[in-house]
Amino acid sequence: MKTLNENQTKLLNAAYNKFGNTASKRELQDFATDMGQPYPHFMIHRDYRIKRNVYDLNAQILPLSKSKKVVEPTKVISLSMDSGGFKENLIPEVDPLYVPFGNAKMIRDVIKSKMFYPLYITGLSGNGKTFGVEQACAQSKREVIRVNFTVETDEDDLIGGFRLVNGETKFFKGPVIKAMELGAVLLCDEIDLANPAKVMCLQPILEGKGYFIKKTGEYVRPAAGFTVVATANTKGKGSEDGRFIGTNVMNEAFLERFPITVEQSYPSPSVEKNILQKVFTNLDIKDSEFLDKLVDWADIIRKTFYDGGVDEIISTRRLVHIAKAYSIFNDRMQSIQMCINRFDDDTKASFSDLYTKIDAGVVVEDVTENSSEGKVIHPYKG
Repeated sequence: MKTLNENQTKLLNAAYNKFGNTASKRELQDFATDMGQPYPHFMIHRDYRIKRNVYDLNAQILPLSKSKKVVEPTKVISLSMDSGGFKENLIPEVDPLYVPFGNAKMIRDVIKSKMFYPLYITGLSGNGKTFGVEQACAQSKREVIRVNFTVETDEDDLIGGFRLVNGETKFFKGPVIKAMELGAVLLCDEIDLANPAKVMCLQPILEGKGYFIKKTGEYVRPAAGFTVVATANTKGKGSEDGRFIGTNVMNEAFLERFPITVEQSYPSPSVEKNILQKVFTNLDIKDSEFLDKLVDWADIIRKTFYDGGVDEIISTRRLVHIAKAYSIFNDRMQSIQMCINRFDDDTKASFSDLYTKIDAGVVVEDVTENSSEGKVIHPYKG
């Protein structure tokens, strides 16, 4: 056969990368059409026919790799390696501490359906957005690949790129392509932190279409079950109050590709008590009174926050932090204070003062030492 030109060489390498050693006549014709190439007569040739309508690609690749007329960059394109990290089980474990609430059933139903139906989940921090998606996948026995976005996340991180391995340049597929090939759930965590221009490569993927990898010439179609779920603290319009610094205004066309947006709130007091009860039991804490008072305390703070009375909030995650601190120190007030030290002095003082009003076991006494304000909170020990 005559020497292949550059386009034919790329097509042959891409076909070998997709089908392996052999491919049918129909597969090669369709593949060439998808790649925008003419009828692949050079691959569908009697010299490489194994049986009726089946052709040997391996026999064609080997001479190419040995030929002096084929330059190294072209040969490299045929090299595609799987990351070893994807060989493990990607189905999350069911967490016995998980308590579904709010839109949990709807999210689980979408994931369980295996329909391509991207979701955008938004809400304040620490209310279980990401955890809920992972548990929905665990309950549905669905594989999930989680990608944490930052302003530096780009096409190379998502789609894949060339890496130097043992002196050779090899192409490694990124998490987005792997999720497509596996038919897994792609969990885009904190997607509003991304630079909008750097993630536009996701546009065709969010439409449920295949993706043409420019660096290898491979066209990847999503396997059945593939879908995308994004979580964010904002709705992609930035953070006007500055609470979520670093979030960006996302491209409108990008956001429009998510059919529905799910607004996730904090759980109701009754659900939150159920959550903390499981946490307390797991930590072997036998103090139901403290549990009730923590939930009431957090509920009052949230209502005040929504009314504009305070600038900070106590999340469900922070209540779990307090429970873990209490399991170590067995000291109610110390556990609370340690976990609210992240706030400014005024907020910290108001949150502490509020708890002393809810919990009669915690008292405030006037003292003259070890306190610049002349009083100290004496901790109640369970």
